Amino acid sequence: MLDNQGRNIRYLRLSVTDRCNFRCRYCMPAEGVCKREHSEMLSFEELTEIVRAAVSLGVSKVRLTGGEPLVRRGIVDLCRSLRAINGVRELAMTTNGALLPQYAAELKQAGVDRLNISLDTLNKDKFASLTRGGSLADTLAGLDAARHAGFRGTKLNAVLLGGVNEDEIPALAQLAQDGEFEVRFIELMPIGECADWPRERFLSADAVLHALPELQRLPNEGVAERYRMPGWKGKIGLIRPMSHRFCADCDRIRVTADGRLKPCLHSAQEIPLRGLHGENLERALREGMFGKPVSHHMQSGQPSESRRGMSQIGG
Repeated sequence: MLDNQGRNIRYLRLSVTDRCNFRCRYCMPAEGVCKREHSEMLSFEELTEIVRAAVSLGVSKVRLTGGEPLVRRGIVDLCRSLRAINGVRELAMTTNGALLPQYAAELKQAGVDRLNISLDTLNKDKFASLTRGGSLADTLAGLDAARHAGFRGTKLNAVLLGGVNEDEIPALAQLAQDGEFEVRFIELMPIGECADWPRERFLSADAVLHALPELQRLPNEGVAERYRMPGWKGKIGLIRPMSHRFCADCDRIRVTADGRLKPCLHSAQEIPLRGLHGENLERALREGMFGKPVSHHMQSGQPSESRRGMSQIGG
């Protein structure tokens, strides 16, 4: 499926819940999201139907997001159902890792191929502050559980926060040394809770190159610039939505947990999918994919146009 710019849309990020067991400062209000009725969220049957329709239009990679996807009851059963869809070549999940000790082995058995685990700091006090009560020990235990369950190529996502974790860039990067993980540094975006944060919080990914001058450039993987450190087995990735806009290479769409298609994370455009079936569902997906915006406008200093925060989108 090609959009209006000739981009091949192959990647669906599917939010299964807007709830989370953390309250990360850049993602969610301190009081959490406004709780919605279970009936307002897409059922497993609806989620599966949307994935089938997207696959029929050329999507081959599906990533489950939240909120925190592991707080959704029955998540392993959903993974098993999605993995059984002919045409899903990769099933992935983004998680904060805290519940992986309970779920990692089951997720692997259900057919999840890859995990991305959020990890912004290795300082337990800073971790508790950033997540408003989360435990670094729980997330580190989740990393171990993922490894023991047989997950390979796990990516650790660290959001760059000026004045908060820039001093930890070398320590976070070192988690890639033995090849168990790829560490990816992501530029903070002015969306949701952090849209009005002071500019010094928004750190360019160039800070990673300054902190690790020995890094050697590799070919890009999707929207990520990739590097290697001499002698290390793992890779370092930089994701630059702010300093080096990658919209021309973006091949993804998003569906929110309440059933709205977002062709672009930062656009206010949302296309309702709930209640659509068969040809009507495919038509709505096709029109949304084809009309994907050319780019965002955050480089000009404007905040994201999205009316929702990250936890409500599954970004």
